[in-house]
Amino acid sequence: MAEPGTLARLEATVAARRGDDPDSSYVAKLNARGLHKIAQKLGEEAVETVIAALTEDREALVGEAADLLFHLIVLLSAKSVSLDDVLAELDRREGMSGIAEKASRKA
Repeated sequence: MAEPGTLARLEATVAARRGDDPDSSYVAKLNARGLHKIAQKLGEEAVETVIAALTEDREALVGEAADLLFHLIVLLSAKSVSLDDVLAELDRREGMSGIAEKASRKA
């Protein structure tokens, strides 16, 4: 099990590297290429995670899930959305059925 704070540390690292030289930082390179590229990478990682879940072993799924979380944090950072914002939304939904929560979002 990961120690507490892993995602928070990753979020801080991503924030710190956003403005670095794109030739020396993958995070900076993604940000320099823009939101479209960051979103595309997140989508690719999501698909790779699904494929790993369906066709590969546990180790492959763990690796792809880590890639997915990393790219999600890069996207959230680019949009100035913090993990605390996401966790607060999860807290708000706690105890509510998924069906009821989804219905509450319909306009």
